Amino acid sequence: MSAMKPLVLSMVVENDLCIGCGACVQACPSKAVDVNWNNYGFIVATSNDNQCHADGNCIEVCPFNPMPGSGYKNEDGLAAVFLADAPMHHPKIGRYHAIYAGYSEKYRETSSSGGIASFMYEALFDKGLINHVVTVGESKSSDSYYQYNIISNKEELLSIAKTRYHPVTLASTLEKIKQLDGRVAISGVGCFIKAIRLAQDKDPILKEKIAFLVGIICGGVKSKFFTEYLAARAGASSNFSKPDYRVKDLRSTAVDYGFSCIDNPSDTTKLIKMREVGDMWGTGMFKANACDFCDDVTTELADVSLGDAWLDPYDQDGGGHSVILARSALAQDILQDGLFTNALQMETLPLELFLLSQQGSFNHRHDSMGTRIAQAKRYGAVVPPKRIIGNKQPLYLRLVQRARRETRAKSLATWASYADAAMFDKKMKASLLRLSLITRLSHVMRKLNTKRKRNP
Repeated sequence: MSAMKPLVLSMVVENDLCIGCGACVQACPSKAVDVNWNNYGFIVATSNDNQCHADGNCIEVCPFNPMPGSGYKNEDGLAAVFLADAPMHHPKIGRYHAIYAGYSEKYRETSSSGGIASFMYEALFDKGLINHVVTVGESKSSDSYYQYNIISNKEELLSIAKTRYHPVTLASTLEKIKQLDGRVAISGVGCFIKAIRLAQDKDPILKEKIAFLVGIICGGVKSKFFTEYLAARAGASSNFSKPDYRVKDLRSTAVDYGFSCIDNPSDTTKLIKMREVGDMWGTGMFKANACDFCDDVTTELADVSLGDAWLDPYDQDGGGHSVILARSALAQDILQDGLFTNALQMETLPLELFLLSQQGSFNHRHDSMGTRIAQAKRYGAVVPPKRIIGNKQPLYLRLVQRARRETRAKSLATWASYADAAMFDKKMKASLLRLSLITRLSHVMRKLNTKRKRNP
């Protein structure tokens, strides 16, 4: 009799829906699930020598479960449990108390944006509400640049105040949290936050231990190949360290940031502005497949959700501002305290402006979701059920989605084959040109359709 395979492998990993969060590892009572790197630079769930008993616990905490059972809670169901006190709700952004734009006086300089996450952690430490912070910092292993680390005093906060566009996992961390004395705060992108909430919903120890979640508004999880490509474009050898994805230019605008790393053989810092690299987000290059089937644009299940305030006038300041969604009463209280003591430079942001700040993501992840689902199913792929799928789109928008999906897949396969920036750019040139032309055509068609509606 052949060994049973964990459901998270047969239903999620084999459908290229695994994001590497690792919640399944701690949820499996038979310890039959691990995580490891795949051939495309992502961390994914894998099996080990332990016998799987097919109890299904692993898939019940998976944020991309393609065939959820009747007891499975989606983002709306989880929000009703964990954010029940939030007085406001919007279908695109979930439950919340208030929306702001601003920055922390103390942590802004060392952060990717406004430094609000570090400010929140410090306040939680000071109030005695947490004893530890679980967030992404430098890795102690040779196969990864970053990992989730546990810090236990606020003096360490300055060392972890940056966004890392690099795969990480909570696989071993969630179990460690259960053994810690005291309570923790955790940061993560939307799918990781959802996995944590699913785990909390199943495990009373995690529900008690995890006191606060900081959600990082995300444009897509990137492969490790993304880091390798940027380092090569910056002029570093393959032997590099300390990649920094958000090097601010205080003389320029907030969007004009750079990537840097240390080239180890020469012990020199290499830097390249991201505008020289090109559009790495709208094209979908190096992005996980699962991200195309995520409709949580604004980390709906966190206590506070943070993103870049790339809106006029905030984006004109190279120091960085954050958009801030206070979702829990605790988050709202901490932010108001920071405003009262002048620790935060912050103002209320109208809902319409916040929605505008995320319009690109709403266009892709909400309006075009149904198109991607239909295209995936046409090729026999299994996809998770979604809350928001948009209306049927015209042909020109369906072509954009197909071109993005093809570009995403080709970028991963090309880097896996060559791992050379010059060759990669050469091999990707035709696909990127095609995507650019189709995208420009879609913009023209949208403008024409808008004019027709205004002048029937």
